[in-house]
Amino acid sequence: MNWRKVLRPEVFRLPVGLLAGIGLAGGRCLAQSAGRVAVKSQTIFAPHSGPAHLIEQLSYFVLEITGAIFAVVGGLLLFVVVRFRRRPTDDAAEPPQIYGSTQIELAWTVAPVLIVVVLFLTAARIIFAIETAPIPPSSLHVDVVGHQFWWEFRYPGDGFVTANELHIPVSGPETDRVSDLRILSADVDHSFWAPELFGKIDTVPNQTNRLTFDPDAVGIYYGQCAQFCGTAHAQMLLRVYVQTPDDFAAWVANQRRPAVEDPAVAAGRQFFESQSCVSCHTIRGSSAHGLYGPDLTHLMSRDTLASGIIPNTPSNLKRWIHDPQSIKPGAKMPAMQLGDSETDQIVAYLSTLK
Repeated sequence: MNWRKVLRPEVFRLPVGLLAGIGLAGGRCLAQSAGRVAVKSQTIFAPHSGPAHLIEQLSYFVLEITGAIFAVVGGLLLFVVVRFRRRPTDDAAEPPQIYGSTQIELAWTVAPVLIVVVLFLTAARIIFAIETAPIPPSSLHVDVVGHQFWWEFRYPGDGFVTANELHIPVSGPETDRVSDLRILSADVDHSFWAPELFGKIDTVPNQTNRLTFDPDAVGIYYGQCAQFCGTAHAQMLLRVYVQTPDDFAAWVANQRRPAVEDPAVAAGRQFFESQSCVSCHTIRGSSAHGLYGPDLTHLMSRDTLASGIIPNTPSNLKRWIHDPQSIKPGAKMPAMQLGDSETDQIVAYLSTLK
């Protein structure tokens, strides 16, 4: 999809024309002070998809207007403070009070109304362009489900489920692969947000929201839940992996496979399946078919644990199983109250799920 068509100058021609008399000089310098930083940060000023570019342009426009307002109001205030300051020769009596200037009252009423109307029309234009973007037949469809406090990603076309780390293909001139996400919630309100790729999309119980975007650069993009959803809301992070078509195809092929049976960890698998772990988690190819917690079929193919809180290593996995609350207070996963030997067996088994 050619998102650049939405960014044509006509989008801002009317607002700029209406505000020509107000003065918008210097606003872009204020926007640049926010900086264009590395991919690891979360900023709307480093866009890498069509919707993100639109949001960036709207942000610049709003900053130009608010910057001009700040300059005018601040300049007038400074002028009045300096020009009409009290001097030693001034009379101590209060100066005459003047009321009822029709011109001034019209100015500070009409100008703000025009500004609000212009901002509303421009924002509505961008929102409408993002929400009504066409979905090509070749789009990748992913269902995103917000849980307390992690993200579930379902790939219905490929028949597998993963968690917390969304993988999608890059969209370039040759591939033009759009990602189409259906945003849902399993419990309370969440908000799905990766600033460099798209704006905030709320997940609302019993409602499906939609998001379409086309990432233009390979890399890892960071995001989080942007809606307070409970105790561990601030630790409900996410990663979006934008991959080349070949790398994405290889990742999908691996995710579609069931868990590999390793005889060396048969004892750990049997112990895992005998615990209540199977009531919450799914491992395809085993007796674990739980739906409440993340799918663990390819757990060790992920870089992080606990929705992006800690690196995915055997030592951290052991800590997580032993006492989740010490890592992520408010997490719904209970401490299993296992001994070191039993925990080591489960970790050894889970470590083979790649």
